[in-house]
Amino acid sequence: MANDTITSLAGVEVGHHTDRKAMTGVTVLTFPEPNVGVVDVRGGAPGTRELAIFGDAIKPVTVNALVFAGGSAFGLSAADGVVAELEREERGAPTPTGPVPIVPTVILYDLMVGRSDIRPTAEDGRAAYLGRSGAPAPMGSVGAGTGATVGKLAGIEYATPSGIGSARIRVGDSTVGALVALNAVGDVYALSGERLTGSPEIDRIASKEMGFAPSTIHNTTLVAVATDAIMDRNDMRRMAVRAHDAIGATVRPAHTRYDGDTAFIVSSEEREANIDGIIEAVFKVVASSIVRSIEYAGRP
Repeated sequence: MANDTITSLAGVEVGHHTDRKAMTGVTVLTFPEPNVGVVDVRGGAPGTRELAIFGDAIKPVTVNALVFAGGSAFGLSAADGVVAELEREERGAPTPTGPVPIVPTVILYDLMVGRSDIRPTAEDGRAAYLGRSGAPAPMGSVGAGTGATVGKLAGIEYATPSGIGSARIRVGDSTVGALVALNAVGDVYALSGERLTGSPEIDRIASKEMGFAPSTIHNTTLVAVATDAIMDRNDMRRMAVRAHDAIGATVRPAHTRYDGDTAFIVSSEEREANIDGIIEAVFKVVASSIVRSIEYAGRP
């Protein structure tokens, strides 16, 4: 079976740890090294760790692993297990006292699904890291997407499952792949305009309520995009913008003040490429990943 997920890029691996009883989990991505990364946060309430390394004034460093986790801010501790394994492997940014692993981490809020008192731990992060592979990335209700839901505009009682989605596109000799953990307050639409979740009746209920209560809409859409194209950081930032454009085109509403919508771009800088083609491919591959997260929702 052909691999049309993010792991079709050579050296990109994905691992999940899934807790079905608590309905939460961790997803870990690793990339060829060295690499260059950028990040763009458009949601108003992100939960993050080690994102400052992507700042304009910071010298680029290699991303050793990227962690997506459920559990809201509690889930940030999942990165500790990944960092410990990377330290054991002696991987990380060189320092006088030894390598320091670089593990950016972002979380989504899934505490209203399953058990709110059980959240991803360092051991869960370690398990996801050790379980990663280059096989087609598992999609659906797995890893960080285990307790993910969409369609909460009128309240959590109207939510439907979402999860992990992934896709890839070839642009000449280069590849662009994406993995999305979708946990949105809004409903999901295909680029054709077809509504994939919810119904107009839900919109009417939400309209009558004049909005929605913050306690029900702690949500986030997390995006990782990988490419083997040689890109400078400014072009990679344009890629991140297009990733968010895809969220805005397929999730309604998106980027609210209660979301943590975040997009990462990581390039292994191996192949010459059509830069404009790569940037536009990001829009398509992220939108496809979002749609797939709904198509595979509920699947283990």
